Amino acid sequence: MSDPTTDTPRRTDDGTDAQTEDAATRLSTAPEEETTQPPALGIVGWARWFWRQLTSMRVALLLLLLLSLGAIPGSLIPQNGIDVTQVEDFRERHRTLAPVYDALGLFDVYSSVWFSAIYILLFVSLIGCIVPRTWQFVGQLRGRPPGAPRRLTRLPAHTTWRTEVAPERVREAALAVLRGRRFRVETGGDAVSAEKGYLREAGNLLFHVALIVMLVAFAWGQLFRYEGNKLVLEGGGFSNTLTQFDDFRSGNLFTPDDLAPFGFTLNDFKGTYEPTGPNRGTPRTFEADITYHEGAYGEERAATIKINEPLEVDGSKVYLVSHGYAPILTVRDARGEVAMDREAVPLLPLDGNVTSSGAVKVMDGYRNAAGEKEQLGFNAFFLPTYGGEGTTMLSRFPALINPMLALSAYHGDLGVDAGLPQSVYRLDKTNLEEFRDDDGELFKERLALGETMTLPEGAGTVTFEGVTEWAGFQVTREPAGGWALAGAVAAIGGLAASLFVQRRRVWVRAVEGADGVTVVEMAGLGRGESARLPEELGDLAAALYARAPGLPEADAPPEAADGPPDSGPPADGGPGAGPPGSGRSASDPSDPAAASAERAEKK
Repeated sequence: MSDPTTDTPRRTDDGTDAQTEDAATRLSTAPEEETTQPPALGIVGWARWFWRQLTSMRVALLLLLLLSLGAIPGSLIPQNGIDVTQVEDFRERHRTLAPVYDALGLFDVYSSVWFSAIYILLFVSLIGCIVPRTWQFVGQLRGRPPGAPRRLTRLPAHTTWRTEVAPERVREAALAVLRGRRFRVETGGDAVSAEKGYLREAGNLLFHVALIVMLVAFAWGQLFRYEGNKLVLEGGGFSNTLTQFDDFRSGNLFTPDDLAPFGFTLNDFKGTYEPTGPNRGTPRTFEADITYHEGAYGEERAATIKINEPLEVDGSKVYLVSHGYAPILTVRDARGEVAMDREAVPLLPLDGNVTSSGAVKVMDGYRNAAGEKEQLGFNAFFLPTYGGEGTTMLSRFPALINPMLALSAYHGDLGVDAGLPQSVYRLDKTNLEEFRDDDGELFKERLALGETMTLPEGAGTVTFEGVTEWAGFQVTREPAGGWALAGAVAAIGGLAASLFVQRRRVWVRAVEGADGVTVVEMAGLGRGESARLPEELGDLAAALYARAPGLPEADAPPEAADGPPDSGPPADGGPGAGPPGSGRSASDPSDPAAASAERAEKK
């Protein structure tokens, strides 16, 4: 730091005041731009060059853009980790594209090599950007505001006036004013230096650190997460083990030991709906009353799970995601023996009024009219509110008002003993034969509550005994979710600070002029163009002017050749013209020092 009282200021090659240049360039911790030169030959030279490129801010932004672009196919293309069925369906419909997508890893985007490479490189790049800037920022916090440039009137925003208050008193008043505005201040020689706006760089660093936290949290969550679905009938229960889930997905590092030990019983499902108006059929209440326990022998507790109000147990959350109906059926064989005794068969809803479909499978205990063992299958179609004869086969309302069950019957081999997985909601008709009616058509019948369907040729009966409800639950665990949220909030706060806080410096010099009157010079310098700096300088000057008022205009002597060498033109009408404001330099734009100050502000 050079002495502001030195008679000969240091100048740059173009003749400008070098102190003005230095004051501006030290306002940021951003690394200086360097002309990219070909790296030196050798492994060390190439490694150094590669590291500098990787840890540059432009590469970090490029990698962030690539990561965002890479997530697009993960959202548009079915993923194996989310829904294998949709992936297989996509393969069937796009036999040409599917091999290409397999080669590019587009069915497993988030675990692919290229996505992981971008992710890791971005992580390393951010760390490489942050570490040196953090140390530089810490050094700035431990340092003091730099001394005042020699010619304050050459700075973009400045003002000056003359006062009878002694220079020492003016500097004391300047210290008090600047400290009151939360500036960091330092006195050096005949000037007071002040600096403010460190929150800008702190916000910038916080934003980048928050990005790292979010990247780590998302990666951790994807590696150790799990998600499973379970359909539970009223009165039925669930235990959080792999065998209990209807379908299950997990991260690459998940193990069964990560499942939280708990279970619950669905006591009752409550669903009420708007009966009239434009929102007719819209759920008003949608909740499940359960009894749950933690651990194998934990105490049972009552709870109610609602939409967007999950049950949280040991880091896992249980969401209520769906609802439907399960007709209760009794099936008897040709001899009148019970093959299915009041069994509830869940059906899947097809629309908002819970028109439902599914399959009824009688796998054991059935014998046909010849006494041979067979299996029965029924395609089922259920309407909780049937409109009556002559209406379409669609429910009129989601509540149980006039339930109706339509069945079409098959017999033979259901294929469940072949060892191949199959959906419980569909019939595999490969080895099934249709029951035929008197016209030779597929035998089917509609059943109201309590009615019985008699199969052709005395093959047995099916009785519609009643209806119960079921609820679909999703059990999820997303570790590090709180860290991801904290990182997102911190990133927003850091970005706001870096965008709206300006780093700026203010200097106040008070010296005794040739005529014995104190000359006060005040100037400010900010990083980047901002209309706030002149306004803030004007407020500070007005506050200081109130403590060190200027001379009346009549007492101000005309400019003399031997006047103060560093005094510049006044900003607001001349010395003694009332409280000073702030303004741009009135120097000739062609003046190299003034041009240098403008460039310093823009840096």
